[in-house]
Amino acid sequence: MRRLALVLSFGLSMAGGALAFAETTAPMAVETPIVIGQSYALPSAGMNQTREINVWLPPGYAQSNQTYPVLYVLDGGQDQDFHHISGIAQLGTIVGTTRDVIVVGIASMDRRNELALPTDDAELIARYPTQGQSDRFRRFIAEEAMPFIDVRYRTSGETALMGESLAGLFVVETFLKEPQMFDAYVAVSPSLWWDGGKLARQSGAHLRDHSNDPRTLILTLGDEGEMMQAPMDVLTANLRDHALPGVTWDFTPRPAESHATIYHGAALDAFRRLYAVPAEPGT
Repeated sequence: MRRLALVLSFGLSMAGGALAFAETTAPMAVETPIVIGQSYALPSAGMNQTREINVWLPPGYAQSNQTYPVLYVLDGGQDQDFHHISGIAQLGTIVGTTRDVIVVGIASMDRRNELALPTDDAELIARYPTQGQSDRFRRFIAEEAMPFIDVRYRTSGETALMGESLAGLFVVETFLKEPQMFDAYVAVSPSLWWDGGKLARQSGAHLRDHSNDPRTLILTLGDEGEMMQAPMDVLTANLRDHALPGVTWDFTPRPAESHATIYHGAALDAFRRLYAVPAEPGT
C-alpha cells in the first residue's frame, strides 16, 4: 500500500512538473478573430421584422474596381448554409477554377412560411399553420434584399438563386412565376411534393407565359423515393414539352446521394457551370 502511494505521489509530481514546464516554455500566441464576411440586420417593411443578410466577398474585391456576379443563397444564415456555399466560392477563387462571385446568404426564420407556396392540404395547414407566404418572401428579396446589396457592392447585374429542399421548391416556384428575377436558378432536391405536387403539375401553364429571355435552370435529385421523384418527372416533362430556345435547363439524377448528402456536390457542380473561367484564346 505504501509502495502504491509512493508511485502515485511520484506520478503526480512528474505530471505537475511536465505541466509547469509546458506553461513556462509554450510560446505566447496572439489571438485574432477569423472574419469571412459581413452580416447585416436588415429591417424589412414587407416582412415586418429584421432579417439576417450575410455577404462573402472574393479576396481581391477591395483591391479591384471590377463588378461581380451575385449568388443569392436561401437558408443563408450563419448557422445554415452560408459558410458551406461561401466556402465553395472561396475554393474556386483560390485554385482558379471558377470566376469571382459575391455570395449573399438570406437567412430563413420560418421556412414553411417563407419558402412554401400556399396549400389546400388540411393536414399540412394543421401541422404548419403559418405556411404559404412564399410570395411575400419573394417580394422581400426583390424589393429589399437585392437593392440593399446593389447599393453597397459592385454588382455586375448577373444574378443566381440557389436552394435545397424547401428552398429548392422556392427556387423552382420563382423560376416558374417570376423568371425575370434571376439569370440562373439552382434547385437541389426541391420539395416538389408540397401540396401534392401541384406546382409541378401547373408548371406547363407557367412556362407558356414565359418570354424567351435567356436564363438557366439546374435541377438535381438524389435517391429520395417516389414522393420526391414523381413530381420532378412531371416538371421535367413540362420543361421538355414547352421548350424555349432561350432557356437552358437540365436535370441530373444523383442516385448515390440522399437528401442529407446531396447539397455539397451539387452546389460545387453548379458553381463550375455557372461561373466557369472563360478559356483563353487559342486554348
